[in-house]
Amino acid sequence: MTSAAQPTARFLQGSILSHVIIMTLTGALGLMAVFMVDLADLYYLSLLNDTSITAAIGFAGTLSFANLSLSIGTGIAATVLVARNLGARQPERARHFATSALVLSTAISLAYTLLIGLFLGPILNLMGATGEAAHQAKIFIWTLTPGFVFLAAALSCSFSMRGLGDARRAMYITLSAAITTLVLDPIFIFNFGWGIQGSAIANAISDIIAFVIGFHGLARVHKFLVPITWQGLKNDFQPIWAIAFPSILTQLATPFAAAYTTYVIAPFGNDVVTASTIIGRLVPVAFGVIFSLSGSVGPIIGQNFGAKNFGRVRSTLSNGLLFAFFYTLVTSLILYLLRQPIVNAFHASGRTAELVIFFTTFIAISWAFAGAQFVASAAFNNLGRPGLSTWTNWAKATIGTIPFALIGAGAWGPEGVMVGTAIGAVVFGIISAWMAFDLAKKIELKNAIA
Repeated sequence: MTSAAQPTARFLQGSILSHVIIMTLTGALGLMAVFMVDLADLYYLSLLNDTSITAAIGFAGTLSFANLSLSIGTGIAATVLVARNLGARQPERARHFATSALVLSTAISLAYTLLIGLFLGPILNLMGATGEAAHQAKIFIWTLTPGFVFLAAALSCSFSMRGLGDARRAMYITLSAAITTLVLDPIFIFNFGWGIQGSAIANAISDIIAFVIGFHGLARVHKFLVPITWQGLKNDFQPIWAIAFPSILTQLATPFAAAYTTYVIAPFGNDVVTASTIIGRLVPVAFGVIFSLSGSVGPIIGQNFGAKNFGRVRSTLSNGLLFAFFYTLVTSLILYLLRQPIVNAFHASGRTAELVIFFTTFIAISWAFAGAQFVASAAFNNLGRPGLSTWTNWAKATIGTIPFALIGAGAWGPEGVMVGTAIGAVVFGIISAWMAFDLAKKIELKNAIA
């Protein structure tokens, strides 16, 4: 483990592929554990045999994912600045950035939580939630939101430790949250009879525990936090915000696309929304490795960019893309073979079952191209062009989602929506990967001339 007194840039040497695999799998283990809990939430609540509750989880999940996206956006800034400054052999500057990023992440999440509390009703109406599903979603969200701030702070600590190269301890943060929720969920839902509210309470408690573990790791183990001062925050705000703002916009593209897709399929009925909810919980568990790619390859790119090791930067991009392709290929095959057991596990029938099977059969493979976009985004953020990540992700969320979803819905119903959004993912995954390699090449040539 990195010494607390003399943190080192560990990604400047050794096998790039080994670094990519270790960082990705440890990051994915913690992240997939969190998403596995979301899947377990849905499973437990499906046992109540109330489609309004499972539909409510789908509506609420979009708002919860938006908070996660905000937190990841500021966390990316922490990772980039910690990794880059360690690579440039400026560990004290890295400490200041880790501290200021933690404060900023907490403040942003607090503001978001207050906005949700004030405007929850209109937001749910815009998403197409009505009747009992809207009522259950309100109960879930109002109970869950107190944990949002703690989750944001926990993730900031996790991202800073990933910038340090301590993937194992960063994993403990999300893993602890997942274990806590898995233990408390059935107790609160069934033993106490609290239903959907019990699930929300369990999740809020897990967020608090994650923060305690994350803060202990960063402040006590690594001694990587410095005293908070107003002048320090002012000095650090601009470089952090220069990365955090476009990263936040980038992260918000995904929940925007998810919310729009939910809006498009909502008129088809609760059975279709329930299918979307099941798929929405299944995807992060199956493809958590893909989700973690951006946060995994980012520190490797950042440290080598800070040290001007451009060959290793390009190698990280190539290895990240290959890893995403082969992982998606294997996982898609597994989902296809398990398509019927997955349907049975969630007691799905009729249109709900048909749509889940359609996804596992035809659509899952498109996540290889989402992986390409995650790797490209990591490159944009760590090579000093976070705006490119924002533009490519929002282009996918709008141009690559809205027209394809509308055309697909009109021509083939919910299946058409899935096909349309998958086509958008393929197109923008290829474009983003090409832009990332082109950016790395241009920066290398510029430095060679200088």
